[in-house]
Amino acid sequence: MPRFDRHVFVCTNFRAPEAARPSCTANGNSEIHTLMKDGVRAAGLGNRVRVNKSGCLDQCEHGPAVVVYPGEVWYGFVKPEDVPEIVSEHLVHGRPVERLRLPEGCLNTPSCPHRQPPPAKS
Repeated sequence: MPRFDRHVFVCTNFRAPEAARPSCTANGNSEIHTLMKDGVRAAGLGNRVRVNKSGCLDQCEHGPAVVVYPGEVWYGFVKPEDVPEIVSEHLVHGRPVERLRLPEGCLNTPSCPHRQPPPAKS
């Protein structure tokens, strides 16, 4: 089998509601993952694009999070209704969906405006 043109990772991490950081899923199941796999298959990309479930991508405050390689295109706050656009624009036509991209300043940095500071210790 030839190598994949793109590899998509969909965060399916689940944390308890009282956890310090949010989860990308409510229960460990991901409608986004299912829709992405179905969309890739429907677009005829099944042999060229691989869609995987991922554990925590450490973008919890931006969840649900999706990352596409090559290119390290990080998407945040992805909703099920965004999946057809990601499949059509990015995976079929090679054009990342800019409105869903996480800004570089939000990736792996404690200063992102979406990240809440830890509670003060008393």
